[in-house]
Amino acid sequence: MPYVNVRVAGKLTREQKQKIAQGVTEAIAEAIDKPKDSILVFIDEDSRDNVAKGGVLLEDK
Repeated sequence: MPYVNVRVAGKLTREQKQKIAQGVTEAIAEAIDKPKDSILVFIDEDSRDNVAKGGVLLEDK
C-alpha cells in the first residue's frame, strides 16, 4: 500500500486538503499503476514558527 506524506508550513482549508489528496492520488496511481483506493495521503501542517528558510523563521518573514 503506497503512502505519501505532504508537509506544509501553515494551515490549509479543507478544500485545499481535498485538492491535494485528489491530485497526489491521481499522480501516484498513474505513475505506479496502483488502484486509487490503495493509496494513503497524509497531510501534516507545521506551524510557521517551526519552519525556517535561510536561517529565518517563516513566521518572521
